[in-house]
Amino acid sequence: MNEKIWLSSPHMGENEFKYVKEAFDTNWIAPLGPHVDGFERNLASYLGEGVHVAALSSGTAALHLALIILGVQAGDEVICQSMTFSASANPIAYQGATPVFVDSEEETWNMSPEHLEAAIQDRISKGKKPKAIIVVHLYGMPAQMDRIMSVADKYEIPVVEDAAEALGSSYKGQKLGTFGAMSILSFNGNKIITTSGGGALVSKNEEWIKKSRFLATQARDAAPHYQHSHIGYNYRMSNICAGIGRGQMEVLPQRVEKRRSNYSFYKETFAALAAVSFAEEPNVDFYSNRWLSTVLVEGEVTREDIRLHLEKDNIETRPLWKPMHLQPIFADAPFYGDGTSERLFEQGLCLPSGSNLTDTDLDRVVSQLKQLYEEANV
Repeated sequence: MNEKIWLSSPHMGENEFKYVKEAFDTNWIAPLGPHVDGFERNLASYLGEGVHVAALSSGTAALHLALIILGVQAGDEVICQSMTFSASANPIAYQGATPVFVDSEEETWNMSPEHLEAAIQDRISKGKKPKAIIVVHLYGMPAQMDRIMSVADKYEIPVVEDAAEALGSSYKGQKLGTFGAMSILSFNGNKIITTSGGGALVSKNEEWIKKSRFLATQARDAAPHYQHSHIGYNYRMSNICAGIGRGQMEVLPQRVEKRRSNYSFYKETFAALAAVSFAEEPNVDFYSNRWLSTVLVEGEVTREDIRLHLEKDNIETRPLWKPMHLQPIFADAPFYGDGTSERLFEQGLCLPSGSNLTDTDLDRVVSQLKQLYEEANV
């Protein structure tokens, strides 16, 4: 069998080991340490806009803490983009709250501002004003942040940006992860940079970030003994993982450039194939890191035909996220939309997109796709 081509595998540079070795040499192995502090500074400097950062064990942990800090409790409702990974919605359930799912719009595949406002108005009419809005920048594509923030501000509901897939993307020149009251990042193994596992909470409100660090280290009170006045969590990042992250930050611009190059290669190669279309940046305000190159497939050859054909050649692809309102666990949750995310899921596919893909890898993916369409006489 041919060598595996992964959808999005980790891509290490040359300096990550330097930081990890330093952690070993100084015996800073456990959570916290100088690399955690340094990684937080690196992220804050990169994002700009006066943000503060807490490095955590995962993006899910960051989102959970964001909801806690915003006061989300059992019985509350939180609006969440439906087309996303389950980690965007699960922390709502952790708090005993109810997710209210909002459909996507065509231009960016992200939260529809129209359906968002309709959802807010309807929930308020039912006596349940949402406590927060979770908007996701899907596959690195910026959401319509001006319009979404305008709606959120109109009803005085805080926005949490799920920028797990969007480090390196920007909207109107401003880095994603700096628009919301709070934002989250992910450094899971498949993300544009990785710490093997990890995430971060971002906010311009320094007190919130200090509180998140406190809660993430088991909420230990200032005492010589173990004393706790709040429920705490074991959510802090380890010094070793943060060391990897510091090395990865040094190559982030190159990783974004390569993933955007992958997207351009696919798009140019299949320009003449009308059955395959690509997610475009709507205009110059939108700059996507192209974390994953995604396509919509129409006609006789389906997205599942493509996925299975590439799988036979040991090439990993994956359907777009199955919308949360279609997931069994959230079957009873309210949903506001027109079926856009369902159509995207049925037709959409993520192609191999890693920054460590070689020209040979890309040519092999393209060759297999062309072979499939030739066999289908399309």
